[in-house]
Amino acid sequence: MADQQQQAVPDAMMTRIGQTVILHHAGDREEARTRFLQLWTEIGAAGDPLHRCTLAHYMADTQDDPADELAWDLRALSAAEELTGDRTGERRSFLAVRALYPSLHLNLAADYVKLGRPAAARTHLSRARGATGVLADDSYGDGVRAAIGRLDLRIRDSADPAGGEEPGRFGDPGGETLGPPRQRP
Repeated sequence: MADQQQQAVPDAMMTRIGQTVILHHAGDREEARTRFLQLWTEIGAAGDPLHRCTLAHYMADTQDDPADELAWDLRALSAAEELTGDRTGERRSFLAVRALYPSLHLNLAADYVKLGRPAAARTHLSRARGATGVLADDSYGDGVRAAIGRLDLRIRDSADPAGGEEPGRFGDPGGETLGPPRQRP
């Protein structure tokens, strides 16, 4: 019975995160951001890394400032890296987060493009591409792989012939979305 209760709590949090994602996708960005912050407070800095990773991954999408978006995406990656899969209870979370790595790195690459930091963007784009082996051949996996290709083209197109970069080409807040589709929790 205790095992079932422990399983219900993580599922309940993921359900709440998912409900807030739906709210955001329905267009209520401000309310979604408020609810994500409430959930973040409940989870806490030492909370379940899967919850923190998932929440921060989606919270980044609600940010107006690219620097804030980057901060949330870095939190998501940091939480993902805490999961090792060594303990039996973490095994499922580890596998779930592993499938997020291409998207996590792709979002970081897009953040760095927005902030005019192409070298960092290329580093994370390379990591995203290297992690795609865990993606299924489904619409989510296809979407992430396509987004990697689009961002790669944008980064290459933004380089001037002399080898420099055009700062800020895609960096305007509220501009074009450079990241992948987000997988629902």
